[in-house]
Amino acid sequence: MALTVRVTQDRSFSRTVHLNGRLDSETVALLDNELSNLANSPVDVVVFDLADLEYISSAGLRSIFGTRQALAARSGRIVLLNARPQVQKVFDIVKATDLAAVFTSVDELDSYLDAMQRKVVDGL
Repeated sequence: MALTVRVTQDRSFSRTVHLNGRLDSETVALLDNELSNLANSPVDVVVFDLADLEYISSAGLRSIFGTRQALAARSGRIVLLNARPQVQKVFDIVKATDLAAVFTSVDELDSYLDAMQRKVVDGL
């Protein structure tokens, strides 16, 4: 499944990035293009609406966390909203673990994240 990215302006200081589909190494460039535009704007808050995001890989995490870092440099922030259970599981794993210390490669990390998301989806 492809990724659809839609950016809306809810307030003058924020933008909401609506993600629909799969955010992985094949689709992350689409998100990165949109986020590049936001990074160069005066926006203080980027809200990621994840209600329609079915899957996220380490490439997607890098993109989102890169935005967090760019905004933090100017006292901005990101907010994650409406994550599906399998996507929330990935963010829970990231908060609880130093992923670089656990996995020897991006492929190994992505395999693990894929398995965890599959477990959550199958358990629903």
